Amino acid sequence: MREQLEQAYGFLFEKELLTEIEQVATKHQFKSNDYLIELGDEIKNMPLLLNGALKVMREDQNNDELLLYFLEKGDTCAMTLNCCMGKSKSKIRAVAETDGELLMIPVEKMESWLTKYKSWRNFVFLSYQNRLNEMLNTIDSIAFFKMDMRLMAYLKEKSRINAEEIIQNTHQEICKLYCILLLIKT
Repeated sequence: MREQLEQAYGFLFEKELLTEIEQVATKHQFKSNDYLIELGDEIKNMPLLLNGALKVMREDQNNDELLLYFLEKGDTCAMTLNCCMGKSKSKIRAVAETDGELLMIPVEKMESWLTKYKSWRNFVFLSYQNRLNEMLNTIDSIAFFKMDMRLMAYLKEKSRINAEEIIQNTHQEICKLYCILLLIKT
């Protein structure tokens, strides 16, 4: 675990923090399309992504989903941070885009590390900033881009995240996404 931890976060965190993470973290593996966080879940741990990719989404009353952002190696989820700090239930769904691994950090450690480690505090604030910027990009896309441009941007990002030039979606899945994008704009 230490080698993966250092590869993903070693450039960010002090050695003492890496040691503490290694002592308290629980390692989880996931497969593509696994649901890791569901709407309404009680969040007691914060994920640190070692490898792989997750997509974080919102869902409306009609079960239509809106992609908020992707998470990759070295990331954490700002929405999960928010739930941990506020002791509230999840308002998002996190689904594995690819196979991967993550570490789960107990919320009580997360809070104590905010005062104990400057690098942890910086990481948390930077994570909030990065995810907020990604959500602003999503809002801009909905508000200002034509649907074909939004669909193309999504497919390009999906291709980049999966490191594949060929998108592994059926025509039906792409059509559903297209319809969702249409509904969001109107």
